[in-house]
Order: sequence, then structure tokens, then C-alpha cells
Amino acid sequence: MKIQKLIMAALAVSILPQSLVAQNVFNEMLYSKDKTKFALNAPTSALVDGVTGATPQVLDKPTVKIRIYNAGQNGKAVKTIKMKPSGSNRWEATVKGDLKGKFYTFDIGKGETPGVFAKAVGVNGNRGAIVDMSETNPAGWADDVRPVVKSPADLVIYEMHWRDFSIDASSGLENKGKFLSLTEPKAIAHLKNLGVNAVHILPSFDYASVDETKLSTPQYNWGYDPKNYNVPEGSYSTDPYNPVSRIKEFKEMVQALHKAGIRVILDVVYNHTFDIQNSNFQRTYPDYYYRKTADGKYSDGSGCGNETASEKPLMRQFMLESVKYWIDEYHIDGFRFDLMGVHDIETMQDIRKTVNAIDPTIYIYGEGWSAGSCAYPSEKLAMKANTLQLEGIGAFSDDMRDALRGPFSDDHKGALLAGIPGEEESLKFGIVGGIAHPQVDMSKVNYDKKAWTNNPTEQISYVSCHDDMCLVDRLKASIPSLTDASIPENMRMAELIRIDELAQTAVFTSQGVPFILSGEEMLRDKKGVHNSYNSPDEINHLDWTNMQKYPQLFTYYKNLIQLRKNHPAFRLATGDKVRQHLEFLETGEKSAMVAFQLKDLEGIDSWKKIIVVLNFNKEAKDMAIPEGDYTVACCNGVINEEGLGHVSGNQVLVDGQSALILYRK
Repeated sequence: MKIQKLIMAALAVSILPQSLVAQNVFNEMLYSKDKTKFALNAPTSALVDGVTGATPQVLDKPTVKIRIYNAGQNGKAVKTIKMKPSGSNRWEATVKGDLKGKFYTFDIGKGETPGVFAKAVGVNGNRGAIVDMSETNPAGWADDVRPVVKSPADLVIYEMHWRDFSIDASSGLENKGKFLSLTEPKAIAHLKNLGVNAVHILPSFDYASVDETKLSTPQYNWGYDPKNYNVPEGSYSTDPYNPVSRIKEFKEMVQALHKAGIRVILDVVYNHTFDIQNSNFQRTYPDYYYRKTADGKYSDGSGCGNETASEKPLMRQFMLESVKYWIDEYHIDGFRFDLMGVHDIETMQDIRKTVNAIDPTIYIYGEGWSAGSCAYPSEKLAMKANTLQLEGIGAFSDDMRDALRGPFSDDHKGALLAGIPGEEESLKFGIVGGIAHPQVDMSKVNYDKKAWTNNPTEQISYVSCHDDMCLVDRLKASIPSLTDASIPENMRMAELIRIDELAQTAVFTSQGVPFILSGEEMLRDKKGVHNSYNSPDEINHLDWTNMQKYPQLFTYYKNLIQLRKNHPAFRLATGDKVRQHLEFLETGEKSAMVAFQLKDLEGIDSWKKIIVVLNFNKEAKDMAIPEGDYTVACCNGVINEEGLGHVSGNQVLVDGQSALILYRK
């Protein structure tokens, strides 16, 4: 086993440019008690590398200086050191003495910067911090162990934001909006009781839009505006002025979740920076890290004003080293790549190979699209359509999502959950996990006309996430009866809960990797806001009183997750197994129903046959099923694996806006 790992590691290294392998490329600050060594990748010639067809920037006289400060902000430098060239586009310097507790910046003449790979920073991340990283480890950190997950299909991913989850008084959590909130017993108990085994945390690295010196002033942002990619965000720590606090508290959070058997997935935003001129990339190596169009303009595939150039050797290596650093230093268990379609296929393949050499069970997935046109050939980008080339990397299924709730482009247009037929084939494609299946007519699928996964573990199955409306808001926006004041409120709420449960049943009985947005289990809403990335707490917070108002919903979610965990038939890991065991049942053309059976399950599941019927119509519908005697596991919003009753014959009546699950032992 050790030999195999060594071979894999050697292969991973072989894919990198040898000039980069020979260097410790991004170790910009190396502290010891006697001395601190600094190194920087920055231009050593006056002409800075540009982009083909673009006008490169020109530096008058390339020089690099280090400034040492006593504080993380304000005050003059106590020492300034000139760095010396140490090869092409490489600078180094050594400062003798113990600098622990000091702060530093680099300056090539474009403005001061902590570099591109700062591992500790002062308040607001403008200066790098000199710390002894061993002092950032909580007690028992060396014994921290990654929770065991045999297959990505076994994951139940819970996407969350610190502040949303904990900020409301009703949460009962003490460390509101902080990393430490997820170390508290109540938070851990909620996640364990729900049954999730992975939390996907929204960007947690240091970002630009929140002023860490004014945390008493209401500020909000999800953090998709990167500043320092390799150090935790200070506003989520108890003391943003102390560089150690944010690091140690982040590790304490990971440690607490690991002890609870929950993996931690980090949302990474390598596709753009907050801006260009003030970014650490630009101030360190002008224009190198960004793509430009043929006419010399900055490309904007991210929709945020710029896009990074993952295909360039240094940017590719930066992403590789950053991912490895979060795994090694913070014990991160997975990565969600924001706008993965901005990155090139080769870089994503290299990341997967590199991570495999560390631990193949570390899951990687991302958004298989960009937010605009990229200045790089689309056939070379990690788009969802190219997932077949990204073996072992997952992508979100917008096919399934929009088949259920309606198109992303129109909040008010419904689909199957609104009882509107026509998207049955798209949902079937999601149910099989995006693989090629003989019973899925790809000509009728909403977005994709051919299979885009090799195996279902490369599909994220979901109906809502932080982007766009949450599920409750989308249902209310697209289904008139849910907001019709002439209908009694209790009836409207009952219908809302029925449809909500039906949506998640479709997700959790599908092949692939199930994914839910934090708060859906307590009927969360965001007051109809489409994109709440910078909305105030009253929009984004979870209202924990809903746990008492709608206990039946949480119970349903909990039992649904447990159902999936208990039955491997819902977690088939390969395309061949799905094609062998999953068979769709006839429901009629545009019936607003989808039904399937999982069959021949001897040796796979304790249940030998499972039938799932999803009825999106308001009315009850008759459904033909294979002849037999069955136990009812789910009916009309209730799940009980021991059985809710028995049915015999070849036909069943399925309640409106609900799922029916039957099994035979």
C-alpha cells in the first residue's frame, strides 16, 4: 500500500513543470526562532509577461522590498529589506533574529501586499503575520482523523454559512457568526440528528468585503470576493487582530465536526479576485494571473470583473499547492469549486491526481459552468459537458434541479413540483446520476443531450443551494396556490410541506451525491430574495423556532436521510450497476409522474426490490407496478422502514403531491 502511494505521488509530481518542482514555489515566509526566510515569485525583468495579443505592463526598475511592521495595521515599517533575485522571476531574502509576532509586506512598486500565499495575516488581511504554525494547533490536533467514507455516494452534503446558521437568537448558540459556533453541542447535535455526514461551508478564507475592524457595524457577505486564499477569514474568529485566533478556531471547528463523524468541505473561489489593481496577484506579478481577451481587455468569465488563468504554470501550481495546504494544515475533506467552468480541464485533472495521492476519498466537485464568456477555448474548460474528462470530479445537476422547480432564468416559472408536466425525462436523467441509461431519452432532457458522467458519483443531486431562491421561496414564487390569500393558511402550509418533502424525496432516492441547503429541514425562507449574498441577517438567518412550528418536516428529512443510509440500492457507485439494477416504470407521456424500481438486489441490499413513485399532480393517481406483495415504507409524508402497511397486486393509488416507496424483502 505504501509503495502504491509513493508511485501515485511520483505520478502527481511528474505532471508539473520541472522548473516549478525544483522550487518550493509558494513558501513565501519560513519562520524559525533564529531567522525568517522570505521568497517571492515576481518579475525580474522590466517587461512583465502579458497575454497573447495583449499589451504587457512595464516596470521601470524591477525591485522587491520587504517591510517589517510591529502591528497588523497602521504604523510605519520598523525595517525595510531589499530582496535579491535568485533565478528567473524569483526573489529571496533572509532576516536574522526572532520575528515572531511581527507583520510583513512585499512591494514590487505596485503597492504593498502580503504576497499571494500568506498563511497568516493581520486584521483585514493587508499584512502577512509571522507566526509559529505549531502554536495554532488545538489540543489533540495530531490525533484528528478524517471520518471514513467509502464512496462519494455515501455522502450527505449540507451546505451552510456560519452567520446564517448561528446568528439568530433562536439558534441558542453562543458564538454567533463564528467558526466556534460549530463546536457547540447544540450545533453538533442538530447535524448528527439530521443525519448529514459532510458540511459544505461557504468561502471561509480571508475575503475583502467585510471590514474586520468594524464588526459592531452590520456587514454581510458570503465571501465570494477572495483576498487571501490560504488563511481563514478574520470576521469569523473571536479576535481578528490576533493572527493565531482565526487559524486555531478554524481547526477547532474541523476537529469538533470530525469527532462527530462529519466531514468538512471547503468552498474555494480560485476563479477570480475581488478586484484587479488591489489584488495580491496583481501587486505581486502584474497581469500574469489573469486572462485577457485578444484586444487586451481583462476577460470576465466569473461575472465579477476578472477571471484567473488556471492554465498558466504559476496559477496552476498555486491552485495545487493551495488545495494541498488546506488538506495538510486544516484537515479539509473536500472542495467545492466555485464556477469550475472558468478553470481548464488539465488543471482540474492535476488537482484530482494530486489529491488522490493524499487520500482518494477527498471529494471534489464544482459548478460546471462560468458566469460569462472566458478567454480560453470552451472545449478545454471544466464545464459540466466535459465532466467525462474529469474522472472523479463531480458537478451540479441543473438538469435535475430545474426539472423539479423550474428554470434558473425565471423564478416564477414552475415545473414538476408545480404539477406541470414535460420535465419527466430530465428528472429521470437526474435519478440515474447523469449517466447513459437505455430508458432515458436524451432528446427530451432540458439542458443536456448526452450523458455527462461516467459514474453517478460525479453528479451532485439537488434542488436548492445558496444561489438563487431557497426552496420555499421558489415554490411560493412559482405555485400560485401557495400564496393565494383566499385559501386558508393551514391548507397552504400543508401543501407547501407536501411539495417540499416530495422535492427532497426525488433527490435522496436518486443515484449520485445528495446535497441540501442549510435550513431547508426547518422550512427556511429568505423573504423571496433571489441572490442574498449581501443581504442582512433578517433575510439570511435561520429561524430555529420553525423546528417547533413544523416538526413533521424535520422528522421527514431525518427519516429520508436515514432511509438512504440504510439502503445501498440508493447509493450505487458505478454506471454499470445503475443500468443493471434501476428500471423505470411506465407512467404515461407527460403524466407529471416518475416511477422506478431497484431490482435484483440480492447481496446489495436487505430489501430485494424497491419501488419509488413520485406523483407531482395535486390529485391521487393509479400506478401500475410489478405484481407482488409489498411493504409500504413511505406514504403521504410519512416514512417508516418497519412498514406503514402492505399492498398486494399490480396496481397502487399514489396520493397527490407525494412519494410512495414500497419494498419486498
